[in-house]
Amino acid sequence: MRSLEIEGLAKSYGAGAVAVEDISLSLSEGSFVTLLGPSGCGKTTTLRCLAGLEVPDAGRIRFGDEVFVDAAAGVFLAPHKRKLGMVFQSYALWPNRTVLGNVAYPLRLRGASRRAAEQRAAEALTAVGLEGYGARYPHELSGGQQQRVALARGLVSASGLLLFDEPLSNLDAKLRLAMRTEIRRLHDEFGYSSVYVTHDQEEALAISDHVVVMNRGRIEQSGTPHEIFAQPRTPWVADFVGFDNIVTVSEVDRESERVSLVGGGALDVAVDGLERGAKVAFRSRDVVLAHQAVGGQPLARFTGRVTASSYLGDAYRVTAGLADGTSVVANIPDSSRQQQQEKYLGETLEFAVAVADLIVLDRTA
Repeated sequence: MRSLEIEGLAKSYGAGAVAVEDISLSLSEGSFVTLLGPSGCGKTTTLRCLAGLEVPDAGRIRFGDEVFVDAAAGVFLAPHKRKLGMVFQSYALWPNRTVLGNVAYPLRLRGASRRAAEQRAAEALTAVGLEGYGARYPHELSGGQQQRVALARGLVSASGLLLFDEPLSNLDAKLRLAMRTEIRRLHDEFGYSSVYVTHDQEEALAISDHVVVMNRGRIEQSGTPHEIFAQPRTPWVADFVGFDNIVTVSEVDRESERVSLVGGGALDVAVDGLERGAKVAFRSRDVVLAHQAVGGQPLARFTGRVTASSYLGDAYRVTAGLADGTSVVANIPDSSRQQQQEKYLGETLEFAVAVADLIVLDRTA
């Protein structure tokens, strides 16, 4: 079994600019792993170290029995000898080569005969839905078709490992949806191990077996898509994946089941293990008006004055001030389909969120 192992990877640039620091992860054969994070978090640098486009300062990268990098031992395998495929954000197609020539070129570099390379390239073009396009040039294709050519080239280049560097960021929203489905289909069909880089949370959750969330050159959290989406461990990850309410507990009164918050305001809630200093996160979409809450489930209740309200079509997004230093965002469903400018503004309302939707974050992380 050819697993991908990254141990203690580090890369810095001039003036002490740390790009990645102590990155370690393991990718089992045939799995699809996404490196997710904002611009500058180190995800692309990690991928470039995998591809051999960057020389890391420290760490070890191994794929199966083959060592790509061992900084301590002075081992650095040249990019063309790693026999992996890479799909770039900018497509990186040669304008003077036909579609077939672009796809076949990596195989020719490795010594394959013209006939064998073109036959394999034609098969890859068929796999990505571009049968019959081999004689065209890149400028004669749409952006989506160019991305399919880049994907076909990655497929023929790969010998078990395929890398993607934000391949869909240049496409429109509808085409991105179609292409991410296609990328996952081809991954499953060819059985490659895939490492995918994106800043798009939805994209990562939709296509991945495992998601690695990166922040400032380090791994902030890794897990299944569900674990990342529903069980963030740190305030940073919670905020990144859409928990737009994160409050800090200042006092817990277990007798009255009342939790005071840093900045003012309180939650009326009973949660086992909740202590002073704990951070509690919940999504705006899980907040409802208290009188509309589903009965029979434990609730956290709080009262706030609406200081901002905007119309979303099927809901109003409101900001409610619990105190001068604390506010909560809620999406209140609206079935009337009749816009009322700044509905709820200035009103003092009681809100509720199910205890099951509250996440207590790791204070030590």
